[in-house]
Amino acid sequence: MAWNTYKWDKLLKIRTSGRDDSRADRYHYPYEPTPYTVLERLAGSGYVSKRDVLLDYGCGKGRVGFYLAWQVRCRIIGIDFDERMFKAAMNNRSRAVSGPRTSFVYGPAETYRLPEEVSCCYFFNPFSTEILEKVLSRIRVSCYDCPREIRLFFYYPTDQYLACLMTQDMVLFQDEIDCRDLFEGGDSRERILVFSMGGC
Repeated sequence: MAWNTYKWDKLLKIRTSGRDDSRADRYHYPYEPTPYTVLERLAGSGYVSKRDVLLDYGCGKGRVGFYLAWQVRCRIIGIDFDERMFKAAMNNRSRAVSGPRTSFVYGPAETYRLPEEVSCCYFFNPFSTEILEKVLSRIRVSCYDCPREIRLFFYYPTDQYLACLMTQDMVLFQDEIDCRDLFEGGDSRERILVFSMGGC
């Protein structure tokens, strides 16, 4: 796993390794980058294409965006409330091979207004369900204001996230991308759940 991380970071000309708990609290969870093996599976799923604009909530140092922008050539917007993470993402953007296809926003996710071109959103448990509910409300408003389908990807979802998603209007389950075989232990949470909103 470490070799895979080193290989991809070097190829993409970024630095995204390491967990960071320093700004974590009851509402904002630690920075932990999505494993590249999981991103490889998402890229190969066909759910994200070069026509898409993906919004990465709690983007941290930007790994999800730099990888998908390079692999499927989609455009990326990353948002993070932690100024240090935002600066790290911007530093990576300045040298990343896929940097021109990415942009980053510093600020709270729950007040961020989605650009009309956003067609996908990615979550790796970046914040509490209280914030998630507000974010989903923002996405819902965006679907009303500019009618379209938005796909929602949830990697390694918590029970709290699942309970929240099952009670949301307009949020429909579409698929599951199984990632259990990528890791030892058979953890049932090693998956990406695909939901959709809008599109009616």
